[in-house]
Amino acid sequence: MFLLRPTARQAAALTMMLDDHRVLYNAALQERRDAYRHPSHTTVRYVAQAGQLSGIRAYDPDQARWSYSSQQATLRRLDRAFAAFFRRVKAGEAPGYPRFKGRNWFDTVDWPKDGDGCRWDSQPDNPAQMFVRLQGVGHVKVNQHRPVRGTVKTVSVKREGRRWYVVLSCDGVPAEPLAPTGAVVGIDLGIASLATTSDGRHYGNPRFLERTAGRLAGA
Repeated sequence: MFLLRPTARQAAALTMMLDDHRVLYNAALQERRDAYRHPSHTTVRYVAQAGQLSGIRAYDPDQARWSYSSQQATLRRLDRAFAAFFRRVKAGEAPGYPRFKGRNWFDTVDWPKDGDGCRWDSQPDNPAQMFVRLQGVGHVKVNQHRPVRGTVKTVSVKREGRRWYVVLSCDGVPAEPLAPTGAVVGIDLGIASLATTSDGRHYGNPRFLERTAGRLAGA
């Protein structure tokens, strides 16, 4: 994950992109709810909703400016939410029905393939600065603090507070196994301590929430 350095115009475009994907997600969720509430109890699945994307993009210029593949990924995210819901129902659990996403609860847009609506290292002739190109946003500067290993497979953009990040998943990352030490230890996760090893060593719970509660309240 790398920090993005968008211009003011690009930051506004990223915000609009996130909002439009959220609108698409919520509209697809509403369609599924309405179809199932109909007396016929119709089930709407990903394939049917993805098939409507071309018509939506032709009708709505706001949706047409973003990557088709990223919109498919947003619909797949909803499909996974429903799959998880029905899996828990089948297991006898009491899961919550997939929810509509408010402005602060939708923070990520995914591109399933580098080069399809996005491009990592989009300006290779400028080795002094890394860029990622996003359809509808442009070439955005990346604060690359470490090299990327392997081949970039998928690209995601995530908003955290006022900051934007690019998240990469890569194929072909070379493995570097550690040399064997000959030592074996068992670990027991607990409540009073985060973990206790078989040789009697205790590791305390870091309690990150308690440590940051004051700062979170101020924020």
